[in-house]
Amino acid sequence: MTHALTPLPRRAAAAAPVLPAVAVVALLTLPVTPGGAEPADAVSGLMVVYCVIRLLRERRRPLPPTAAVVLGLPVVGLTLAAMGASSPEAGLSGLGRYLQVFVLVPAAVLLLIRDRGDFRLLAWSFVGLALWQGAIGVHQYVTRTGASYQGADIRAVGTFGAQDVMGMAEAVALGLVCAVGIALGRASVRQRAVAAGCALALLAPLAVSFSRGAWIATAVTCAVQLVLAGLRRALKVAAAVAALGVILVGGFGVGSALLQQRIDSIAQVTDAPDQSVVDRYTLWASATGMWRQHPLTGVGLKGFPEYRDGHATLALSSGAEIAGAGVSYRRQALLSPHNMYLLVLSEQGLIGLLTLAGGWLALLVCGLRRLIGRRGPGLDCALVACGLLVWLLTDFVYGDIGGPSTVLTAMGLGLVAWWALAGDGRARTAPRAGAVRRAEEVVAR
Repeated sequence: MTHALTPLPRRAAAAAPVLPAVAVVALLTLPVTPGGAEPADAVSGLMVVYCVIRLLRERRRPLPPTAAVVLGLPVVGLTLAAMGASSPEAGLSGLGRYLQVFVLVPAAVLLLIRDRGDFRLLAWSFVGLALWQGAIGVHQYVTRTGASYQGADIRAVGTFGAQDVMGMAEAVALGLVCAVGIALGRASVRQRAVAAGCALALLAPLAVSFSRGAWIATAVTCAVQLVLAGLRRALKVAAAVAALGVILVGGFGVGSALLQQRIDSIAQVTDAPDQSVVDRYTLWASATGMWRQHPLTGVGLKGFPEYRDGHATLALSSGAEIAGAGVSYRRQALLSPHNMYLLVLSEQGLIGLLTLAGGWLALLVCGLRRLIGRRGPGLDCALVACGLLVWLLTDFVYGDIGGPSTVLTAMGLGLVAWWALAGDGRARTAPRAGAVRRAEEVVAR
């Protein structure tokens, strides 16, 4: 006896190719297991394999020539740095991680996104992740169940835990950037209103993350997005945000003392800086010392921890204090300079920095070139993509890759790569008949 199968909904069938990318973002909502395998990382690898299989089945060119050059450029510096690593294991593991984050996953996302409809779906998944993590973070702050901050368990870390205090801040900030880009675009009034509401709602969890780097990167990025969307709109939105800030902080006193103290610490570089600032600048000096000794190829991938003490001063502490959010007190070793540019410079040298940062600069130039003069359909995609890249490039001054949230960096670079290198500027008005037919055939089997 045969049963009639209900055909897949047309919208779901049309969006099927990009759903693996959405799944990677969705898996970042799961709690992080310290020392365990991360589902999002594993699925991002499966997403790359899925892309390769699709390319082989469809027998089409993997990437446009420009995209192949820009995304493949870092391979040169990475290969040289892997050859100079202290051990083959360190070289191979470091090479695999860098290729995953900066080459393979962004290329897979670029290939999975077919048009602006797919782009917006993935951008909204960033917003959804940010709202989920932000809600958990605010709950942690209110109930004092977050990571330890100045003796109280109030730091919002979401599901990333105290061992990755920057994870929630990055997720919330990138979601906020996507929401601002959509709100400033030319989508429907309802969609723009929802996006604006999401952006405002994400300000609270970003604030209680107490992440100075995320604050600076988000402020810079939103200012750039506003300017690119038009000066008149920029002034209106800036005035509204300033008024809201006065009401929340001044009127209701939402975290005013702690936030003000954290904001003031940003400027305390030479005038009584806290230990975290001292550690950061000491690590930066250590990274530059490594580069001076190995200017072209660096000390090799994953070589910073091994060479750190030989270039650091006595001002460097033994490690960062970790506690709260379900983790007992311990000290976490400082194994990176907390600056992506200096990490690349110390481990990969000038060749690595020029090839990796050169690819980022090419993405920025191509993205801005496609954005300038665009005031109609596609403006939201342009603002989201350029905003994500500006945020990452700014945040790289205060942080580097590492931890479960790193895969989100790779997914964001994929969105940027599609807009800058492969976006055709057309929106999907109806599902592709071939895609629907193939999806229904798969179900029928």
